[in-house]
Amino acid sequence: MSTSTPIQLPPEDIDRIIHEPARLRIVALLYVLKSADYTFVMQQTGMTWGNLSAHLNKLEKAGYVEIIKEFVNRKPHSMLRLTSAGRAAWQAYRQQMKDLLDELPD
Repeated sequence: MSTSTPIQLPPEDIDRIIHEPARLRIVALLYVLKSADYTFVMQQTGMTWGNLSAHLNKLEKAGYVEIIKEFVNRKPHSMLRLTSAGRAAWQAYRQQMKDLLDELPD
């Protein structure tokens, strides 16, 4: 029987706000865009209006996403963008996940 290096589990300080799969998709999408409207994010992530709204609420409360509500041709229009805190949190999360995956054996 051979001994091997134990697998490291994700660190306790991993960002649970981003780590949730639906929010991970939202943050990853917004990271590569300057901003996007609500409908575009909904279509790209495959979420319903209500589901997307609930996840955006958590991201907004964490200070990661800014929701800009305006009217265009008298119709409500919501734009979404990552805040600087959201961009920094995404970069830290990505690095943690890269480090974790790099530690796994082939």
